[in-house]
Amino acid sequence: MKKGLLAFFKRIEPNKEKSPFLHTLFDGFFTLAFRPDDVTKGGVHIRDGMDLKRQMVHVVFALGILYLFGTYNIGHQHFVALGEYGGFLDGFHLKLVYGLVKILPIFIVAHVVGLGIEFYYAYKKGHGIEEGFLVSGALIPLIMPPDIPLWILTLAVAFAVWIGKEAFGGTGMNILNVALLARVFVFFAYPTYISGDEVWIAGIEKAAEGGYFGQAYGVVYGFFDSIFSGFGWATFGEGGKAVIDGYTGATPLALAYQGGWEKVTETYSASQMLWGTIPASIGESSKPLIILGALFLVFTKIADWRIMFSMLLGAVFTSLLFNAWGATDFMTVPWYYQLYMGSFWFAMAFMATDPVTATATTTGKWIYGFLIGFVGMIVRVLNPAYPEGWMLAILFMNVFAPLIDHYVLQANINRRAKRVKTAA
Repeated sequence: MKKGLLAFFKRIEPNKEKSPFLHTLFDGFFTLAFRPDDVTKGGVHIRDGMDLKRQMVHVVFALGILYLFGTYNIGHQHFVALGEYGGFLDGFHLKLVYGLVKILPIFIVAHVVGLGIEFYYAYKKGHGIEEGFLVSGALIPLIMPPDIPLWILTLAVAFAVWIGKEAFGGTGMNILNVALLARVFVFFAYPTYISGDEVWIAGIEKAAEGGYFGQAYGVVYGFFDSIFSGFGWATFGEGGKAVIDGYTGATPLALAYQGGWEKVTETYSASQMLWGTIPASIGESSKPLIILGALFLVFTKIADWRIMFSMLLGAVFTSLLFNAWGATDFMTVPWYYQLYMGSFWFAMAFMATDPVTATATTTGKWIYGFLIGFVGMIVRVLNPAYPEGWMLAILFMNVFAPLIDHYVLQANINRRAKRVKTAA
C-alpha cells in the first residue's frame, strides 16, 4: 500500500520548472508524509534514523497533552470567574467547547501566517519547505493569553519569522528563539494585552464602570447549545454574565509581589499551582504534564537533559540566595515554592533546550542552562514591572551561546596544546 501511495504522489508531482510554487507546496506535504530513504541507519559515526521533520514532530507530540489541558483550563477559568461549575470536571463539555473556540483561531492564525511566510521564502529560494516552524507554530499559541487579539498575534508571528529567522537565513540559522520573539514582540509593543490581572481569563473584559462582563457568545455557542439541549445537558445560555464579586484573575507571581507566599495561598492552593488549574498562559501552567513532556524529549534524545538540569540548579541556587537575603516579601518565598509559580518548567523543557539557539558543547550546556536559571530568577524577583524572567533570560543567553561555546572550545584547545608541549 505504501508503494502504491508513493507512486500516486510521484505521478501528481508538479513540474518544478513550470510550477515552482505548486512544487514547493507539494514538496512540503510529501516530505512530511513520507520518510526519506537516505536517513543514516548505521555504519557511520552518526547513528540516527530520523530526518528533521520527524524530529520536529516529536516535539509537537510532546506538546499535545499541554494543548489538551490548556484548552480545557481556558474554559475552566472562564466559568470559575462567573461563579459557575467550580469543580474542575463540572460542566466538562461547556469548558472543553469554550476552550476549543478560543484556542483554534490562535492556532490557525499562528500557522497560516508563519507557514505562509516559510512557503514564500522556500518558493523564492527554490528549495524545499523548511521544517523549523512546525515547533515554533506549536509553541506560540501555548505562550499567549487566551484572548490575544488575532491581529496582534499576526504581527507578532510575522515579526518573529521575518526578523528573527528568515533575516538570518531560515531554519537552523536564527540566533534567537522564534517563539519567544513572538511573545516579546507582544510584550513590548502591546503590553496591556499580555500583562496584568485581566488577560489570563478568557471572555471577560473590564467595562468603564469597573465591572467585568462575559463577552457575547454569538452564533457558535448557540449552535452548541442546540446540540447540548438535545441531550439534556447544561448549555451556555445567554452572554453578559457578570464575574462574581471579589474574583481576581491575578497570577501567583503578581500576588507574591504584593505579600509573599502567604498572599499567594490566600487565593490559590499549592495543589492548584502544581496541577495548573490557575490563570496563566494557555500551555504553561500544569507542571506534571510539562515534566512528562520533558521526560519524553529527553528519552527520545530530542532535548538535552544537561540544559534542563543546570537551569533547575541555577534557579534553585538564586532562590536560596534571595531566601538568605530576605529584603522583600517575594525574596522570602521558599525556593521550592518558586518552582510552583510561573512558567519555569515550560521554559526549561521547551524553550531553553532549542538546539538551534542553545549552546552546542557539553560544558557549554551546563553553563548556558545555569545562567538562564540564575538570570531568570533575578528578573522574576527584582523586577516588579515584569513578574517573570524566563523569556528575557533565554533570549539574553541565546545571544551569548556562541560566545560560551567559543570559550569552551578554546579552553579544550589550550589544554590539548599543553599536553602536546608536555609530551614533547
